[in-house]
Amino acid sequence: MIEAGVRFARPRADPHRSSPDSFHGNVATPRRDNGVRPIAEVKLLPNRSVVPSPTRLALILIASITGLVAIWPVLTLVREALTSLHSGFSDLGPDGMRQIVGTIQLLLGTATLGTLLGTANGWLLCNCRFPGRAWLRIAQLIPLATPAYLLSAILVDLGSRHSWTIHGMGWGIAMGWGIAVMALTTYPYVFLLSTESFSVSGQRQLEACRSLGVGPWSAFRRVALPIALPAIGAGVALMGMEVVNELGAVQLLGIPSLSAGILETWQSNGDPAGAISLALITLVIVLTLVVCERSLRRRSRRWSDGVAGGDATAWHLHGFRAGVAQLLAVIPPIVSLGTPLLWAASNLDQLQTSWNDDLISLSGRSLLLALVAAVLAVTAALVLAIAKRWSSAPWLKSLTFLAGTGYAIPGTVLALALLLTGAPWQVAPLLLLLWGYSDRFLAVAKGGLDAALERISPSLDEAATGMGSPWQRVLQRVHLPLLRGPITVGLLLVFVDTVKELPLTFALRPFDFDTLSVRVFQYAGDERLAEAMLPALMILVLGLVAAMALVPTLDHASRREGSSPPQQTL
Repeated sequence: MIEAGVRFARPRADPHRSSPDSFHGNVATPRRDNGVRPIAEVKLLPNRSVVPSPTRLALILIASITGLVAIWPVLTLVREALTSLHSGFSDLGPDGMRQIVGTIQLLLGTATLGTLLGTANGWLLCNCRFPGRAWLRIAQLIPLATPAYLLSAILVDLGSRHSWTIHGMGWGIAMGWGIAVMALTTYPYVFLLSTESFSVSGQRQLEACRSLGVGPWSAFRRVALPIALPAIGAGVALMGMEVVNELGAVQLLGIPSLSAGILETWQSNGDPAGAISLALITLVIVLTLVVCERSLRRRSRRWSDGVAGGDATAWHLHGFRAGVAQLLAVIPPIVSLGTPLLWAASNLDQLQTSWNDDLISLSGRSLLLALVAAVLAVTAALVLAIAKRWSSAPWLKSLTFLAGTGYAIPGTVLALALLLTGAPWQVAPLLLLLWGYSDRFLAVAKGGLDAALERISPSLDEAATGMGSPWQRVLQRVHLPLLRGPITVGLLLVFVDTVKELPLTFALRPFDFDTLSVRVFQYAGDERLAEAMLPALMILVLGLVAAMALVPTLDHASRREGSSPPQQTL
């Protein structure tokens, strides 16, 4: 709340000249000469006497509890890890170093290939014009629909039928397939963020290069690419988080990784201390990726604010160049979606085998879990977002930020943290699983809500509160109607991500309580993929629905490109 403070000064008369027109009552009018100065100075002063209402304090308290519950498991894990280090424990298990090296190699390989695919397609589909561009741009979201463990399982099955060397014939070969699978399923992160950067990079800098005789591709290399590097780096960091989290693909392909190593050390070897040590190393890697992603995003916004101007420059491609652009844009979606569809088509005769009564209960269990997790995550995200809007306390902003970092934590690490947290209280495994879902996917719902609330002008809140409306009525009458779209998208994304989630579900599920993702992973490990056909197709269809929910993001970026940008034919 602010109030207007007015300070009146005594008028200073001109010693040489005095005019009755210079004064009107007690307020002096400004003069061009130095005879009279303004005596009414209006300042906006903070109203320090305003005390938050009890209901607003209750909102802040609920948000604080929600944030603490979200970060509690990680704090417990860090405490246990520091206790182990203090006691001198440093054993990572027999394969600890191999798993660390495998994870780093997979990270570097995936980042390299994913950066090339995402940046090239981002530039071509944003700044070039060729036949089929609009549909190919939407198709770049298709790889997000195919989980990496599903694509790996299908590749292993196809390799066994056609004598392809995919698994079990050397670390190098398996690592190559793993890099290809992870890059295909995660490069859209780089594509989305690079597209955002390319679309707001104005034509002035590129036109300046053109006036100096620099060609379009040299302009891309010298101007557009350096400007987009922070956004590309942020996308690579998001790819790295997915790579560190992956469990099913690395186990099916036989790649040593930290995610699989934590589960093996903890469950198979019965060494929780070793699992905690591996989890701490994983947290360090993830924290580095999070810090890099946040820093690069801030730099990306600063670059865009400083250099954007005008509409994005566009070049028309024809002939051979257009064909190369179409081929580069169509290969990743076709491979990521076409491989499962071809595999399903080749196994149509076994479709009846995959149908059984257990599939109905399996599907109902998965969908119900996903629905409850979506409601919990979106509700928690709404509480945190609304509380941050009504309170400017720095500690609350920091708490909401930390509560939203759960998506970066690998599923096996979060599962271990939840078990360490819930064991003294004897929390039921199903409740731990729902806790893990809502904690991990809180950021998915919170990101959209935060962005939507930033677009709502604070003057709406001020006008409503000025008329005596409490925050509950403002939420009901103003915020919720405007947040209906982000809430719906958040529910959909969390629902689908929960159905596809494997590491957290596999580690925390109660006994004899499988889901669609766990059943596909188990059948793939037993080489019984024909029985997993229907569950795999259900996951794929749900993933496509979630990917289509991101289409408005591309539409929003394309609207910024301008209706008639400068064009050049190549």
